[in-house]
Amino acid sequence: MSITASQVKELRERSGAGMLDCKNALVKTEGDIEKAIDLLREKGLASASKKAGRIASEGLVDSYIHGGRIGVLIEVNSETDFVAKTDEFKDFVKDMAMQVAAANPKYVDIEDVPEEEVEREKHVLVQQALNEGKPEHIAHKIVEGRMGKFYEQICLLEQQFIKDSDVKVRDLLNEKIAKIGENIKIRRFVRFEVGEGIEKKEENFAEEVAKQMGN
Repeated sequence: MSITASQVKELRERSGAGMLDCKNALVKTEGDIEKAIDLLREKGLASASKKAGRIASEGLVDSYIHGGRIGVLIEVNSETDFVAKTDEFKDFVKDMAMQVAAANPKYVDIEDVPEEEVEREKHVLVQQALNEGKPEHIAHKIVEGRMGKFYEQICLLEQQFIKDSDVKVRDLLNEKIAKIGENIKIRRFVRFEVGEGIEKKEENFAEEVAKQMGN
């Protein structure tokens, strides 16, 4: 069934959960708001979202190096230094550094993606749908679905967790917030890969052989 913006708004106001979580809950419960609230509570998303409004200014900066070729620095914040020193928090931060190394996201969340990048991708996807022979009004609907795949590629929170492909990073984060009882925020990261951005020199194979033979 079709889920309306007003349904999402009502569920968001009542549960405190995020917009995407509310929409997904409504889809799974076929628009039943009470059942959607229960579903969000079962997943710990409602309580996690309420904590998400609290300031998280402590935390850790951690690093992960993979094979000497990929390196990641990541900052994850918590509300207190006490939580930042726990093994569970440290393990989560390390997992997120490994996630960035393996999945190579560009941004933390959807809201971090520049509007011009979003519009450029939508334009490309619309043209692809039109080239497939889809009517224009259908093409635009198809694009909304395909944008989800786009965000999964470039946004850390939208990616499948590398240790459990059935779990999104966003869901894992919300589970940690609910379990630990503090707001946790993945603030920023940077990823380095050996040779990235360097234009590699390509020589003609025949010329290379000639050089080796002394010609």
